[in-house]
Amino acid sequence: MAVKLTKNEQKKQKDALRQYQRYLPTLQLKKQQLQIVIREAENEIERLKEEQRKAVEALSGWIAVYGGDDAFSPEASISNLVQIDRIEKGRGNIAGVEVPIFKELVFKRIEYDLSYYPLWVDRALEALKDIAGYDALIATLEERIALLSHELRVTTQRVNLFEKVKIPETKENIRVIGIYLQDQQTSAVVRGKIAKRKLVKVS
Repeated sequence: MAVKLTKNEQKKQKDALRQYQRYLPTLQLKKQQLQIVIREAENEIERLKEEQRKAVEALSGWIAVYGGDDAFSPEASISNLVQIDRIEKGRGNIAGVEVPIFKELVFKRIEYDLSYYPLWVDRALEALKDIAGYDALIATLEERIALLSHELRVTTQRVNLFEKVKIPETKENIRVIGIYLQDQQTSAVVRGKIAKRKLVKVS
């Protein structure tokens, strides 16, 4: 884009450069923060998945010892006794991004015939709820990562715009205007000297 080769334009470009250079470190810091938080959330998801895997293995082995879920008809499966009602979430702020924070997993209240199921079912239901809790935590973290990843893309685009386009472009504009104004000043001095010589000759 062509710029006006004037002192006013030179000042405008210098002001813009100062603004870009002042704003860029803030964007770079935000980019780093987002990258760190996303990596932490990804690590947390891996940890939760591993814990959930162990909990499932422990439950499967434990139920197998006590006759297993196969002892019941499909409609009376113990897994049917654990149904999620809702996931309660709060809101937090990370690097200027509003993100979900897991608060509680609420289950539907399901009545069942105590005489039909063995005593170990109560313990199995608690274990199933814990396993479902991992799913809710992981889903919340994945939602958080999606929001933060979007913000990271936008922030990275802005950093690149400032680093690779705006700052170099503005520096070049200042350089070009400076050269032009210097040439104009030199020309004015030369013209002044020529005019002075002519006046001397005339007198």
